[in-house]
Amino acid sequence: MIDEISSVQFTVGKLDAGMAILLSPGHHLIEFPSTILPEGITTGSIVNVTIERNFEEERRQRDEFFALQEEIFNSFSSQPEVPAIRCKASTQTSITIAWKPLVLHTAEVRSIEVYRNQTKLNLNIQPTATSAKLTGLEIDHEYEIFLIVRTSAGVLTSPKISARTHKLDNLTGINVCFGDFSHDQDIDSLVDLLRRIGAQCSDELTTENTHLVCTIAKGPKFEKSLEWNIPIVSPEWLKACEAHKKIQPAHSYYISNPSQKSSLEK
Repeated sequence: MIDEISSVQFTVGKLDAGMAILLSPGHHLIEFPSTILPEGITTGSIVNVTIERNFEEERRQRDEFFALQEEIFNSFSSQPEVPAIRCKASTQTSITIAWKPLVLHTAEVRSIEVYRNQTKLNLNIQPTATSAKLTGLEIDHEYEIFLIVRTSAGVLTSPKISARTHKLDNLTGINVCFGDFSHDQDIDSLVDLLRRIGAQCSDELTTENTHLVCTIAKGPKFEKSLEWNIPIVSPEWLKACEAHKKIQPAHSYYISNPSQKSSLEK
């Protein structure tokens, strides 16, 4: 809706540098952009300037402004959300916990701390991390685990969860990756073995893998396993686990002991 229309007569007094000096009958003077005046306007021309109030546009811009204010308020007034953790994987001596990406709105992460049975663990967790691995645990033991996330908007404490490490005869926590083999076809029979014992394997090596299985002590996965301290074992280790129906000590089957990287480089 457009309302309150008024029209005022002016005489063009001077045109200079894109501006027109307009004089009203009441001797009021205004400067007006000459580019929006009709063509042919010169000094002495008479023009009528019509002024209209546009209520519809006022309402549109007012609504747009209030919507922007609401968006800014919601963005900067929202509190960070408390993370919820879950047990992602377990072995005889480790537990991996995971959580969804932190929802902090405008706050910033200062630290993420993992607590096991009320004791803070010495883990270096990046602000963007969504998982953490607790190692060196006792076999068949239950642990209470939770996170404390320190942010610029305060401290967030996750709900506590209980997680238990596996018994020796539980082989489902094995998660291997296959490295280089003298005969690649040997991998197929090992994959069948993993299915029989309920274990897992992955094509890509990650920190979630419990072992690297290979027969050749070289290659990108081999080097990465040394860097990440992942045990590197021969296929005989998997066969021994199946034969004895329980997890076997890996040291007797090492292709390379990750703790002895320096000796391999000599």
